[in-house]
Amino acid sequence: MATESLQRAYRAPCPGCGAPVEFRSAQSTHAVCGYCQSTVLRQGETLSRIGKMAELFDDHSPLQLQASGIWNNKPFTLVGRLQYKYGEGTWTEWYAVLVDGSSAYLSEDNGAYVFSTPLQTQRDMPGAETFRVGSSTTMGGKAFSVASNNQVALLSAQGELPHLPELGKSFAMVELRSADGAVLSIDYSSQPPEVSIGQSVLLDDLKLSGLRDESVKNEKGQQFNCPNCGATVTVTLASSKSITCGSCHSIIDLSQGIGAELKHAIQDEPVEPLIALGSQGTLQGATWQVVGFQHRMGTDPSDPDEQFGWEEYLLYNLKRGFIFLVDSTEGWSVVKPTTGAPVLSEDGRSATYLGTRYQLKESYSAETSYVLGEFYWQVTRGQKTSNRDFVSGASLLSLEQSANEVTWSLGSKIESDAVAAAFKLEDKKDLLKRSDAGPASAGKKVGCGTIILVIFVILLMLLIMSRCSSCDPKTENCSSSSSRSSGGSYGGFSSGGGHK
Repeated sequence: MATESLQRAYRAPCPGCGAPVEFRSAQSTHAVCGYCQSTVLRQGETLSRIGKMAELFDDHSPLQLQASGIWNNKPFTLVGRLQYKYGEGTWTEWYAVLVDGSSAYLSEDNGAYVFSTPLQTQRDMPGAETFRVGSSTTMGGKAFSVASNNQVALLSAQGELPHLPELGKSFAMVELRSADGAVLSIDYSSQPPEVSIGQSVLLDDLKLSGLRDESVKNEKGQQFNCPNCGATVTVTLASSKSITCGSCHSIIDLSQGIGAELKHAIQDEPVEPLIALGSQGTLQGATWQVVGFQHRMGTDPSDPDEQFGWEEYLLYNLKRGFIFLVDSTEGWSVVKPTTGAPVLSEDGRSATYLGTRYQLKESYSAETSYVLGEFYWQVTRGQKTSNRDFVSGASLLSLEQSANEVTWSLGSKIESDAVAAAFKLEDKKDLLKRSDAGPASAGKKVGCGTIILVIFVILLMLLIMSRCSSCDPKTENCSSSSSRSSGGSYGGFSSGGGHK
């Protein structure tokens, strides 16, 4: 979009180096000089240098400054960028100026995006500590649930901005979500807190132009030596916050960038995925690449000795972001985090989402027991969450809660033959089959051969069950040996949290 389509821009020399610094929005009070990284404060017609900004952590987003698009029939231009860090990684918010001079933000949402605008509230905003994760509240007559409450800090910034938190200083960021997909964010970096509200969008829907020509990582520049064994590790996913070493299977923390001191955790007794990392398959009309794999264990709180397992494959598509392919004893399923927050009943026995009522199937605690590949959030072995699964027909709605975040996901079953066909694994069709294959038709006559086969299967199941009683999840993959239906059958996964 041409500069002339916006209101008249203000330009002045940088107080630090003399290079031109431009302000396109009358609401912008700060800018970061693109040449010397000076932080510039605008007061009327005067610019003053108030410090120097840290270098951006390069997440290789397809977005960049001066990219333009259309939202609600209004042209906009991305003129600023704020990069934040929190306990499990980083995220970026792009500051957009619309053609009428108003402001907006475009931020990531688990591989998708949220486009939001400032919201003027009619009441004083309560302190961040009053928003308990998982609780409900009302804003402007609209019901929301508290999806996350994190301490965050500004990592770096770029371009012009309407406000600029103090670099490195921790402050609260609260995120609320409604049943219809609205995302309300409360930023406590200033007083009164800044509030914005938005909806999930696809990049294609924004009709963006001026994107980066190359949004994939530079392979050579993203190789480093494993901090545990010294083997070469290559990062291929643009937004990775953790990766495993292919040689020693250590989990390596990338949340502070490759140039930072890399933390690692050693993993023993690897679990071998049935679908190899790097494999590509076609699901839901799109091509997906397997970039991550997790083995997780579930425990019934009322019976700690009863454990069950399942596996999750993290799939990535450049335009659609991330989904999960979940493998459990109940079958395969495709799962995606929801933008909206389902409404829980008062007794917690049901949940309603987009007009459909789901009944509670089971509650359990979950723990990550093994990790392979790359993830867009910081994954650690031993991560624990509290999970609840709600079912309606062939669909399952899952609630996963940690101390600072609540994540909902929606899953649907997929036949094992479809998984084999999608990833060209016809030679593994028997290994991929699960209980979703179903029993023989009751209307058919059962012959002697079938009876013998049934007896054989029963004896085999008894053998497997006896083996499972001594199964150690630290040394074995117990997901295929448990007789209990897995709570993670098509929903209970580690999502990496909300868009913050």
